[in-house]
Amino acid sequence: MAIVRVRQHVNPLSQKYQQSAVPPDWAQVYSDLSLPLHLDIGCGKGVFLLKIAQQQPNWNYLGLEIREPLVLEAQLRQKELGLTNLHYIFCNVNNSLRSLLTALPAGSLQRISIQFPDPWFKKRHQKRRVVQPDLVEELALHLAPGGLVFLQSDVKAVEEEMCDRFQEHPAFVRQSLDWLEVNPLAVPTEREQSTLLRGEPVYRAMFERR
Repeated sequence: MAIVRVRQHVNPLSQKYQQSAVPPDWAQVYSDLSLPLHLDIGCGKGVFLLKIAQQQPNWNYLGLEIREPLVLEAQLRQKELGLTNLHYIFCNVNNSLRSLLTALPAGSLQRISIQFPDPWFKKRHQKRRVVQPDLVEELALHLAPGGLVFLQSDVKAVEEEMCDRFQEHPAFVRQSLDWLEVNPLAVPTEREQSTLLRGEPVYRAMFERR
């Protein structure tokens, strides 16, 4: 497969990404729509989902990513392996999440991961960060009670900000005030692996829907 070269940073506030994604027919997407759903926001190349979907076939997996070439590449891999519990969608999650999740069976969303999101270091760009209060509110509306939200980043300030957003919402409770030493999903992302190989820390936290 040819290497896809894409821009590392995509501004979600630009006009190009303001059109909301149209939900697919979920009954045609997944072979068993009754399975619990894991949503990965900002799935990148989709490698994490590709691995976990094979290891845990009793879950459905959905990856959302704003860089379309990465989604097209991920879709090719998914089709080559014939995985019927995995789907990727090109979209801006901040304006597409509601329409996508509302079309799913109620209570199906049971796990969410947001891993190594773009940090947007410059202060004037931090409004582009994916975890904003409106996103947390939308996730609270659709995540089943007892459902989990896993957050991780190699930038401590970004992880702390994501945790603050979820802690500020009454629907979520943090499972531990300490950083998690081990990834509870047991499948590392490529960024996670490279960070740990350099001997650098990864900051992790898990929240539960009340």
